[in-house]
Amino acid sequence: MTRPIQLSPSMMCADPFALNEVVASFVAGGVEWLHIDVMDGRYVPNFTLGPDYCRALAAACPVPLDVHLMVEEPERHVGLFTGFPNVRVSFHPETVRQPVRLIERIREAGASPGIAIDPGISVESCAHLLPLVDQVMIMTVNPGYAGQKLLPFCLPKLTRARELLNACGNAKARVEVDGNVSWANIAPMVTAGADILVAGTSSLFVNGRVEAAAIARMRELAATAVPAKV
Repeated sequence: MTRPIQLSPSMMCADPFALNEVVASFVAGGVEWLHIDVMDGRYVPNFTLGPDYCRALAAACPVPLDVHLMVEEPERHVGLFTGFPNVRVSFHPETVRQPVRLIERIREAGASPGIAIDPGISVESCAHLLPLVDQVMIMTVNPGYAGQKLLPFCLPKLTRARELLNACGNAKARVEVDGNVSWANIAPMVTAGADILVAGTSSLFVNGRVEAAAIARMRELAATAVPAKV
């Protein structure tokens, strides 16, 4: 099943002094998500966006939030992020003792649950969770910082995620790719199975700002790729 490719710009890459301009570009360009990296300085060695930022962004912009919890013990914090309209909340399964319960909790709160798979974690190790989620995010760089190089061994994980989702009867779930979604990597990522692209400094953002032509170029490159038949 072929899906339209969706864009999820990484808001940690946006110039905080140009947010109105950046968000206006995304609304005009019809982007489907705004990607929110939440980091606690424990799971990754960095601190980033939090619930107050999400609250202000959701109030100012109709584009739904794609929240990525890069935190230890996400069950302690998830309630801060599930109340936004049409929000999607993804977490790393290895950071929580009871991932099934957390997935259920996210859905019961009216949000869309997802899991994020670190480069050091196999898709197969998360296979039991795939029937329960709406999204599987494959990290193609080590989580924590923008501007990193692609880890090529992660690309086949996009295909494997799609295979396992189809096999378990959850073909409607999306496969998201996060990490060095550059102009050169967009087509291979879509070909491998990605249907949501997290766009950052290697493509969409230049000095924290975005031109409308960049959004159009991302869509054109994605449209030229032929997704693998799995």
